[in-house]
Amino acid sequence: MKKVLFALAIAGMFGFAACKNNKAEEPVVEEPAMEAVEEATDETVENAIEEIVDSVVAEVVAE
Repeated sequence: MKKVLFALAIAGMFGFAACKNNKAEEPVVEEPAMEAVEEATDETVENAIEEIVDSVVAEVVAE
C-alpha cells in the first residue's frame, strides 16, 4: 500500500509541475512608437535651447 501511495504522490508531483508551465509572452514594443518619443524629446530640447538663447540675446541687446 505504501508503494502505491508513493507512486501516486510522484505522479501528482509531475502533474502539478506540468500545470501552468506556460511562460507569458513578452509584449512587443513597436519601433515607431519609440521613434516618436525620441523625436518629441529632440523637439522639446531644441525649443528649450531656443528659448534660452532668445532670452540671453534679449538681455545682451537690452544692455
